[in-house]
Amino acid sequence: MVVEYEFKPRILGFLCNWCCYAGADLAGVSRYQYSPNIRVIRLMCSGRVDPAFILRAFLNGTDGVFIGGCWLGECHYITEGNYDALSIMHLCRKLLDHIGMNPERLRLEWVSASEGIRFAEIMTDFTRKLEELGPLGTGEGIDENGLKRKLEAVMKLIPYIKLVQSERLRVSDRTEEAYNKFFTSEEFNRLFKELIGDKLAVRKQDVSKAAVDNDKIDQILNKHQGKAGSLIQVLLEIQHENHWLPKEVLDRVSEKLKVPLSRVRQIVTFHKTFSLTPKGRKDELKNYE
Repeated sequence: MVVEYEFKPRILGFLCNWCCYAGADLAGVSRYQYSPNIRVIRLMCSGRVDPAFILRAFLNGTDGVFIGGCWLGECHYITEGNYDALSIMHLCRKLLDHIGMNPERLRLEWVSASEGIRFAEIMTDFTRKLEELGPLGTGEGIDENGLKRKLEAVMKLIPYIKLVQSERLRVSDRTEEAYNKFFTSEEFNRLFKELIGDKLAVRKQDVSKAAVDNDKIDQILNKHQGKAGSLIQVLLEIQHENHWLPKEVLDRVSEKLKVPLSRVRQIVTFHKTFSLTPKGRKDELKNYE
């Protein structure tokens, strides 16, 4: 008997404490039916959502990210943080689209404390949409390692991107219409390309150059037949072949040789022979830390 695999998307939700979280609680108390795929993180304000939170969620294999906040004009703080959340959503959707991910994997909605049924309907609709898109990466036709490298490249630029957002991508008129108009305008596309897109292109080229030749790594591991006693020799040969030891290589060595990852890292950090960054790029990488 063949059992068909049923894809159930993983959703991470960042919910405003005062409105959307209360709405979600009401949905549960009222026994409204909706897909249980979401895992919730409660924040005091939707404006506290950082682009790094969103990217880290996708790096960890989450299929969709949901942000729920108070309706515009009803924020419980004078900073009106839900406008910041709206700006973050537009910018992160642009970033996702730029690296080949479907921007609809990120969703922002306004839900008040009394709208439990609205929360349930949104979750049902978002889950259905993610089921149509398919698993993260697979739905976009991007392999797991390729997607990881792209997301990590964007993560390295987050401090710079946040600076650009605050200095060059601000919207003076605090209305939803003004925000939507700006972030879909040619001016925004031009600024994004000049200030962020070009830097991401360079960053992705650098990451690609530093990518590991997995076939050669496997040949070295197979040559030593998975013997734990050959750990240092394996690391030396990989270092000679690849010129550095990225995290995924350390993970693979640990798995293949059945040596604790902590022991592998202890060796590579103790001996100066080994490098954990690509040769000749240490200073450049520090600029993105």
